[in-house]
Amino acid sequence: MSATTQTDDPGVGTAEPARPAPTTGRAAGSLGAMVRAELTKLLRRPATWVLLGLWPALQLVFSTVIPYVSYQRGATFEGLPPEVLLASMLPDQLVLNSLSGLPLFGGALLLTLGALLAGSEYGWGTLKTLLGQGPRRLQVLAAQLLALLVVLAVAVLVSFALTALASGAIAAGESAAADLPTVGRLLRGLGGGLLIAATWGALGLLLGHALRSTALPIALGLVWVLAVENLIVNVAAPLLGAFDTAQAALPGVNAGSLVAALAGPDAALRTPGVAAIVDGTQAAWVLAGFLVLFTIVTGLLLTRRDVV
Repeated sequence: MSATTQTDDPGVGTAEPARPAPTTGRAAGSLGAMVRAELTKLLRRPATWVLLGLWPALQLVFSTVIPYVSYQRGATFEGLPPEVLLASMLPDQLVLNSLSGLPLFGGALLLTLGALLAGSEYGWGTLKTLLGQGPRRLQVLAAQLLALLVVLAVAVLVSFALTALASGAIAAGESAAADLPTVGRLLRGLGGGLLIAATWGALGLLLGHALRSTALPIALGLVWVLAVENLIVNVAAPLLGAFDTAQAALPGVNAGSLVAALAGPDAALRTPGVAAIVDGTQAAWVLAGFLVLFTIVTGLLLTRRDVV
């Protein structure tokens, strides 16, 4: 009769539980989910709504309301007699009246929005926390850019819608023609408006990441858009040939030239910042180049510097 030997060692005769293999690499979230998160952050900020509301409102006031008041009083506006002034506010001038503020005050507001989107991440310390969750830096930048583009596209559409309503009301009140631009011209206007808005927004995003704050990028952006470019175009360029040549490379000048080209050859250009200084095709390519340049420089800054 054989005896069975027992042991107190728990490791004998039992298999050791398998340990999970160590994970390697970084967890990467879905780009779509990150874009939705950036959109949520943007839309929950009161400053976003203020900026996005100010641009269409100011656009409507300066392109339609003030000129119409001048027309009703029989006064000239920007050198235009009342009959020409009325014609410039009708629905067939929808593209010009919807975009005429983008080269100047609209651009300043959208630049501010881009700077807030990027710079506030450093002030709150959320960028460092986000990168610690796994997403790569360029993925974060792509999500910010795409979210900004979505918001800017909606803002451009709102500007067109409000201007169409106002110009339609003026046409009805004055018993004037209410012919809208052709579909092709409207699409070109929407695309050109988004290109201008995206360029200003990308510049704000670059300044926010470069300076890692919000106040200084916004201040520098406003000074550049509202002061420096105006001084170069209106003061230095008429006096010095070098500045006359250099102004063709400025983002604001190209934005104004693109709006002038989209408005058509017979449009009455009565908004500051809108002037056909360069050809419309050249302006579009220059703005596209600026958009790519701003994006590349922002990506280099974000990937090559420590996030603190």
